Amino acid sequence: MSSLLSLCRPYWLPTLGRTHPSLQRQFTTTQILLAKRQKQSKIRIPSKKAAAAKARRKAAIASKNLDRSEFLTLTDAISVLRSVEVASPNSTLDLYIKTEIKNGVAVPKGRVTLPREAKTMSEDKILVFAEGRQAEEAKKAGADFVGGTELIDGVINNRFKATTILCTPDLIRAITPRLGRVLGPLGLMPSERRGTVTDDIAGYIQRISGTSEWRADKTGNIHMPIAMMHFPVDDMVKNIRHFMASVKRVTGNTKEAEDSRKLKNSGSKPVTNIAKVMLSSRQGPGIQILDY
Repeated sequence: MSSLLSLCRPYWLPTLGRTHPSLQRQFTTTQILLAKRQKQSKIRIPSKKAAAAKARRKAAIASKNLDRSEFLTLTDAISVLRSVEVASPNSTLDLYIKTEIKNGVAVPKGRVTLPREAKTMSEDKILVFAEGRQAEEAKKAGADFVGGTELIDGVINNRFKATTILCTPDLIRAITPRLGRVLGPLGLMPSERRGTVTDDIAGYIQRISGTSEWRADKTGNIHMPIAMMHFPVDDMVKNIRHFMASVKRVTGNTKEAEDSRKLKNSGSKPVTNIAKVMLSSRQGPGIQILDY
């Protein structure tokens, strides 16, 4: 027996205390893998302030590279489009304005009476939230729908389709909780800033009678048929100048608004820049205007 153990000893003694290779945990401390782990970098997300500064730099570079030779004066652009539409004297001359709407600023909108209307004005539908004597005055002034809080359901269900909505100060708190989310995105919610929350309902209706409303879309584009091709050039220019004055007044691009901002008046409106003004026609090209 002892001789048998002496023969097997060289084979089983080296295997004592060893673990099977598949059960061993592999560790590495090689410099290559450590270097790869250290080189992993996080994605840098710029702040809102840095992103805004970058956008301003890009806009400044783009304005410097803008070729002003492609622009025409107002009278030259009208002459070009009239020559294109010589066979269509009843076609319209369209005005396109691109505004730069900032976050938190309402879309530009206003009312204007052109010296010579290019199209038949659409009839306004006026809805008034008023009670008592003010309701009677609104009916006499020509309001289409007059009432109190009982009109709220009709407005939400689109039973009362109004283009202008007015309200007295006494009822604005009663209608705001339910109508704010409905009329706000449409730009129809009465507000003191726009003058649609007022005690002088009849006076407001008289002021807007005979005027047409213009409104920018969500991206800041304003489209307006400004004249007919058979209009004299002087009438076309008057219409364009008159409409641009209304847009500049609403967007804060007038001299008075600039003076107010220089005085750091806290009540001054934020300016909405006018980026582009173009004239076009049905068959003609779009021409950028230099002197608007």
